Amino acid sequence: MVKERADAPRLFFEAEAAGLRWLGAAERLGGARVVRVAEVGPGRIVLERVEDARPTADAARAFGGALAATHAAGASAFGAPPGGWDGPLFIGRRPLPAANEPTWGRFYARDRVRPYLDPAVAAGNLSERQRAVVEAALERVEAGEFDDDEPPARLHGDLWAGNVLWSPGGVVLIDPAAHGGHRETDLAMLDLFGAPFLDDILGAYDAARPLRPGWRDRIPLHQLHPLAVHAAGHGPSYGAALAEAARATLAL
Repeated sequence: MVKERADAPRLFFEAEAAGLRWLGAAERLGGARVVRVAEVGPGRIVLERVEDARPTADAARAFGGALAATHAAGASAFGAPPGGWDGPLFIGRRPLPAANEPTWGRFYARDRVRPYLDPAVAAGNLSERQRAVVEAALERVEAGEFDDDEPPARLHGDLWAGNVLWSPGGVVLIDPAAHGGHRETDLAMLDLFGAPFLDDILGAYDAARPLRPGWRDRIPLHQLHPLAVHAAGHGPSYGAALAEAARATLAL
């Protein structure tokens, strides 16, 4: 599979390749399978072809356990880029800030939500009143109210259903925005956009590496990031959803 983009930002596809290789390094630890990079260069990346298959509960459960192993492979800090990569990061076509934070909340508020609020307001997708609600939630996040003893996880970072391919050999991941973060953020993105056999994925994940009590209640907190990214460029419905997730966060 060849992906090309003549107007790609500098090191756009190279960043994707670095993320894929970093995630792929966790496979030897039982981590999720990641598409192989055959070639990468300015404006172009060549990936292995992945055969399609129908999703099954068995494949979903296998993926859930493997994703837990990928996360457990860890990262050097919250916001850390893939190991060995010092170039830019992206989520979709938008820049994704790197960081080197020892605690999650400061990183998450500053680098995963706030960078997308100005573009969302400028696009008319987030009102100033909605933004005020989001900022109120981020103040609590940044203050560390939701920090815990979870170490930085090795995140896919853009784990929606379109980046989860079902093949005859099981799930294969593509198109990451890989970085060090909180493992619940990947799971919250799966929940936000849906995935086949999601309950099987989450159940197997929790069985392999139990989640802290209350993780389901914290899903809106971890959805602030993908909703902010989408509010920056995909319509006012995402601004409304972002504000609603912020209200749910304030209620925690």
